[in-house]
Amino acid sequence: MPDTTGQTKCYDSAAGNEIDCASTDFPGQDGFYQAGCPEEGRFVLYEESTVTDTCTGLMWQKDTADVSGNGSIGMEDILDWQDALKYCENLDVAGYADWRLPNVRELQSIVDYGRVDPAIDPVFGVLDLYWSSSSSADITGHAWFIQFYDGHVDAVDKGVALFVRAVRSGR
Repeated sequence: MPDTTGQTKCYDSAAGNEIDCASTDFPGQDGFYQAGCPEEGRFVLYEESTVTDTCTGLMWQKDTADVSGNGSIGMEDILDWQDALKYCENLDVAGYADWRLPNVRELQSIVDYGRVDPAIDPVFGVLDLYWSSSSSADITGHAWFIQFYDGHVDAVDKGVALFVRAVRSGR
């Protein structure tokens, strides 16, 4: 089942004013249908270090990866794309050793477009820009990332250093 986006409100076109989602002037908005998995109770925290998504079955690292191992998250925890892939492949968290860097669709599945700054459920610890394992087919040497400020998806040079959040199949 696809995810809901988190949109629960509806808007007009010109001024961006909130309107009734049953409006016949602007019918069929995401906020009206809210199709997909419900947000309520979707993310379940386990052992203070992992979060399971009851919709997708994926298990996520709760917080941004503490790559440096110093107990806090900061600029010392950003990695280029290749090192992010290696970090996740070698990770052992909560007794699991099958972690990996999520693909762009998996990473986007935890974006909540009903929120901003950050656009993610509060159960997750989040900073801003996170790598996906997905290379850009159109731009040589680039991979997709998610900006959790507002859920923006874009591609950037693989040599740039971004934050990491690992995932594993929970099913």
